[in-house]
Amino acid sequence: MNIQVIDAAMDYSEEDGYVGRVEFSVQGQPAAYEITLQSKKARDWSYSLHFAKESGAEEDILLLEERLEEDDELFDQLVEAAMSRSPKG
Repeated sequence: MNIQVIDAAMDYSEEDGYVGRVEFSVQGQPAAYEITLQSKKARDWSYSLHFAKESGAEEDILLLEERLEEDDELFDQLVEAAMSRSPKG
């Protein structure tokens, strides 16, 4: 699955740890996505996936979410995009 990062950001606070977001597109899909990431110590990440601007097909986002659960490399690519913008990264 080919993705293109459009924008990324990451903030850090003692209270919340790392909180970031990555806006990205997926080759062959018309709608862009945004993933919100959170981790206390930049190891175990929780996330929320949604459409970035306009809604797309529900089956597209469900397939992408399934892929993120199975493909550590893809998930890590998104985490790295956000961490590259971290004040502590």
